[in-house]
Amino acid sequence: MKIKLIALSILGLTLNACQVTPANLIQTGAQAYETVTLSDEDVKKLSDDSCASMDSQSKIARPTSPYTERLNKIAKTLGYNVNGTTINYKVYITEEVNAWAMANGCVRVYSGLMDKMTDNEIQGVLGHELGHVALGHAKKAIQVAYATQLTRGLISASTNSTIATLSQSQLGDLTEKIINSRFSQKQETQADNYSFSFLVEKGINPIGIANAFDKLDSGKSSILSTHPSSKKRAENIRQKIDEMNAKNKK
Repeated sequence: MKIKLIALSILGLTLNACQVTPANLIQTGAQAYETVTLSDEDVKKLSDDSCASMDSQSKIARPTSPYTERLNKIAKTLGYNVNGTTINYKVYITEEVNAWAMANGCVRVYSGLMDKMTDNEIQGVLGHELGHVALGHAKKAIQVAYATQLTRGLISASTNSTIATLSQSQLGDLTEKIINSRFSQKQETQADNYSFSFLVEKGINPIGIANAFDKLDSGKSSILSTHPSSKKRAENIRQKIDEMNAKNKK
């Protein structure tokens, strides 16, 4: 029932964007329903293709780049596996301040964010992004993005499999939707809290999460264009740190 409601919600949000008839309304609704029940294999394929599409359009830091070497150093502290998903880290050379993760473990950090952050703050940001993967938010994001494209008639469902074969243009549109997914406040808080627990478990100071939010809140960044205001989220982390310290003193 919950999945059905998601599909209907997606359909309702997109009806005004395209012309529909009673016949194709039923067909499109059924396709959207099937889409939000995409298998893990389908989600991985869409994520793999989307990540490859972004990589092909971006300037990736060379293995010998100071950015890559720095990210590799940070990645070692975080690990390369989250709930069975292998994590793949790369740096995009761009002034844009952003970072994101896809359901298949594709994690991309922009050099603009690395220029702005300390290592500890980057650990906090990446802990948050890994939280979206571990908690299933990234998987839901790609399901919703695909279903939205489907209901708008931008792609057609395959008759032989759940997902269609996408053209480069369609894949580009889907990838943009995935990267710019707007997570709910609840999901963001869950990912923040995951990052806190994740860093503490790794023996990493979680203050980097709050400090990263402070920096993101003080200037323009792509990461904030799809995330709620950082102030309360930074306060949440600092409160959790205070509670942890108070507990440890007992």
